[in-house]
Amino acid sequence: MSRKERDRLKVVAALAEGRLAQVAAARRLRLCERQVRRILRRYEAEGDAGLVHRARGRPSNRRLAEILRRRVMAQVTKAYRDFGPTLAAEKLQEQDGLAVSRETLRQWMTAEGLWKPRRPAREVHLWRPRRSSFGELVQMDTSEHAWFEGRGVAEPVLVSMIDDATNRQVKRFFARDTTEANLEALGRWLRRHGRPLALYADRDSIFRVNREPTREEALAGREAETQFGRALRELGIEYIPAGSPQAKGRVERSFQTDQDRLVKELRLRGVRTIEAANVYLDSQYVPMLNRRFAVPAASTVDAHRPLNGHDLGAILSLQTVRTVASDYTVRHGGRRYQVERRSITGGLRGGKVIVEERLDGSMRLRFRGRYLRWHEVTAAGPNAASTRRRGRRGAATSELPRDSTAAAPRRPAAEPWHPPADHPWRQPFKKKRTFLLCGKPDISTLR
Repeated sequence: MSRKERDRLKVVAALAEGRLAQVAAARRLRLCERQVRRILRRYEAEGDAGLVHRARGRPSNRRLAEILRRRVMAQVTKAYRDFGPTLAAEKLQEQDGLAVSRETLRQWMTAEGLWKPRRPAREVHLWRPRRSSFGELVQMDTSEHAWFEGRGVAEPVLVSMIDDATNRQVKRFFARDTTEANLEALGRWLRRHGRPLALYADRDSIFRVNREPTREEALAGREAETQFGRALRELGIEYIPAGSPQAKGRVERSFQTDQDRLVKELRLRGVRTIEAANVYLDSQYVPMLNRRFAVPAASTVDAHRPLNGHDLGAILSLQTVRTVASDYTVRHGGRRYQVERRSITGGLRGGKVIVEERLDGSMRLRFRGRYLRWHEVTAAGPNAASTRRRGRRGAATSELPRDSTAAAPRRPAAEPWHPPADHPWRQPFKKKRTFLLCGKPDISTLR
């Protein structure tokens, strides 16, 4: 008997013994007097068993048909065996036209051994309230997982950004977790929403570096920073390092959803390339996440700031400082680049230029806020002769171009060199003697 039936038994037993009136019994059981008399007659005829509900142990009159249960479980076993009840119920209705509630499917899958109820995890960290405004704090992280389940050549990584106040997300697949990948993901958020106030990420070397500041950083009063940290500084976005994975739990929990839902969505569509996966993210998956799981912020004020006056192409690039040589060339990445004549300005020779390697594959040279025109110089080009090297006797000589038409013929190393007859070394001493007269000359000394 249930607790409700046991409580009813106590009242009905007192009523049967005459110790309680029908009106008082109806008031205690919150039933009408007619229903109390009906229960009393059943108790006098059957005893305690008369108070047990008649539907106990019998199938429900509202249960679904057995043929539907068999069809559903056959499809789940065939296509959605490792799906959770919620996702499996959605796919059954979308793909197969079988409408079953997730709780009913949960019971069926549990009975078949396809689903094991999970015990709730214990909360061991202090709860932190959400930020009040959209764009006040954005969490960022990367997840390495078997997203393609071995269908592609290599497994990509998923870079995700999620707003702390609203759960709005931006996701992108990349081949590797690099600075360029994180800069591109940041650029997508900036172009879509604007500049947030702060970015919450881990202490990876992409975001912070453990070294002494360079001379330029020390003169500017800055600490050592990475390319990503420099971009955040130029955008006016504060970087907040997380002390543990649990600290940025919002983005970590979003990865739990992705590693369940997204993997199976990609499997159903047969996705095996990063390009196709990103198309699905932008067109269907991320809009679905923002539509279903985003929540309204406590404040209606959007904390994002506009991008006015910020050149994202330059900011979201890999920047390196290089020195301009005396022949107005710049060396970078094992190559040499010549600054064109029309871009030469005062202070350029020996000055510092910034080499920008942009995300679109292009490169720019910037000097004091102005971009220079340049072209690459090959080893056989006309400017190759300006590169200096040291000879065997320690004298500075010019390196000749490798082109056979412009290069002088080389003599064998073992052949000695003799100066010609008209060489200054072969001239008599008196013939080549030179006098330097300083001031008024004394003619008597020259006789």
